[in-house]
Amino acid sequence: MKPRVVEGIIKTASDLWTFANDIEITLEANPSSVEADRFKGFQAGGVNRVSLGVQALNDTVLKALGRLHSVKEAREAIGIAQNTFERVSFDLIYARQNQTLSQWESELSEAVAIGTDHLSLYQLTIEQGTAFGDRQRRGLLPGLPSEDLGADMYFATQDICEAAGLPAYETSNHARAGEESRHNQIYWRSGDYAGIGPGAHGRVILNRMRLATESFLAPGEWLKSVEDLNSGESEREPLSLSEQKDEFLLMGLRMSEGVDLSVFDFSNKYNEINDLSELGLVDKKDDTLRVTPKGRPLLNSILARFV
Repeated sequence: MKPRVVEGIIKTASDLWTFANDIEITLEANPSSVEADRFKGFQAGGVNRVSLGVQALNDTVLKALGRLHSVKEAREAIGIAQNTFERVSFDLIYARQNQTLSQWESELSEAVAIGTDHLSLYQLTIEQGTAFGDRQRRGLLPGLPSEDLGADMYFATQDICEAAGLPAYETSNHARAGEESRHNQIYWRSGDYAGIGPGAHGRVILNRMRLATESFLAPGEWLKSVEDLNSGESEREPLSLSEQKDEFLLMGLRMSEGVDLSVFDFSNKYNEINDLSELGLVDKKDDTLRVTPKGRPLLNSILARFV
């Protein structure tokens, strides 16, 4: 998007909703030179936080991941962002093909040394229905790490980031105190968010009902719906109480702070809570339930017990 388009969207949103004085307005950007050149325009249009999809600090890996930027371009973009915006974050992917533990430790240490206050560090997962899923099915993704090596990389990630003052406040997100992503915390805390644009999902309370919204994925189809019906939504469905409780646990237990069990009636989950507590995988104090450091590498299995 051009800066004037971003500025127009922000202005329209400010006309429709009341903005907090300290509102966080995040732009996700690719760290190419074209995006970096526009940063000053984005900042003038109201953006005050940027998240860069760096993915790797290795040119060979970036090419394998299908990224269009180089490490040099990524570093330049990060530098320009840090000189332009109040807050900067970037993403990295680990547990990649043929990656060793020492290689990841070295790469993450390099990333931490860049000096941002927020890092999103995702362990590579292969999903069905994606290009990587198709490659794996055809045996074209050799060298993926074992579960044990992936776990070692996860624990190394926690150690390096904590030592650098960037503890995990969510499974894949690390930040200095006060620099946590505000919009992401809304999703994880089951707050309201309007999903606008191709493929966007939303959760909003209207007329005392919590609604799940979804927009058309294809940009052309989305735009036609906006022009013809004044809405790009493909679905708007009320969430049942059971669905709300499931989402509350699925999202909230990703956060280090855990969830407040008093929000809903979770008495039917106490057997699972007690079983997992005895295994040292979750911790319950008063009404707060958290996944322990020991349980975090097993988060998906823990969530499966609850949902």
